[in-house]
Amino acid sequence: MHVGIHKKNMTDKNIAQFENPQEKSHYVRTMFDRISAKYDLMNRLMTFGQDVRWRKLAIAATGLSKGGKLLDLGCGTGDLSFDALKVEPQLVVAADFSTEMVRIGQQKKNGALNPIFTAADGMALPFADNAFDAAVTGFVMRNVTNIDKFIQEMVRVVRPQGKVVILEITPFNKPLLKPFYRFYFHSIVPLLGGLVAGDREAYTYLPKSVDIFISADELQSRMQQAGMSSVNYRLLNMGTVALHTGTVA
Repeated sequence: MHVGIHKKNMTDKNIAQFENPQEKSHYVRTMFDRISAKYDLMNRLMTFGQDVRWRKLAIAATGLSKGGKLLDLGCGTGDLSFDALKVEPQLVVAADFSTEMVRIGQQKKNGALNPIFTAADGMALPFADNAFDAAVTGFVMRNVTNIDKFIQEMVRVVRPQGKVVILEITPFNKPLLKPFYRFYFHSIVPLLGGLVAGDREAYTYLPKSVDIFISADELQSRMQQAGMSSVNYRLLNMGTVALHTGTVA
């Protein structure tokens, strides 16, 4: 699954442009494998620690209660999953297609209760219909090759009246602040990625993936089209992050 991509180096110019879905999927998987060791640290540094608060809000939005079952899809190293454990659920499954992210997540410990980490393809989840009370994903949607299929799989594995929650960076549209935002995201973040994670390319992909991502309104529409009701979102961090919620019909 982790064949190299040396035949085509991604430059700053074409890093968010791919010839086909398979190329993007392979690039993203390999990239996350590379940066997995510094992933948590970079998240704290890039967001000045605000990502911790955003994840807590995402877990609260799932409506997960004691004894419930949660799927954390595209879990990375499991930050959302470990936050969910504070509710004392019956089960938290943390799934990601980067095996290195999964490996590092498995090394984290939270006492007696820990998430069940597993490698999984978000387009074809190995879980039964209605298996979970809620599903959550954090900072993943920009990286998937088929947004609609990904959302449909989340809906499929959540029981009726359960929640689907999507936390994602969203294109920034405040004209007065946009130049400062772009300078930070397109210049400072890649520099930080090179210094801290040793991978400037990965953190050049990050802002470019946001530039070409759909708006929060469009993502809301996609969730509605997938059959969810009561779909809404709230903007965080001056409108740079969106927290979407929907109820499975």
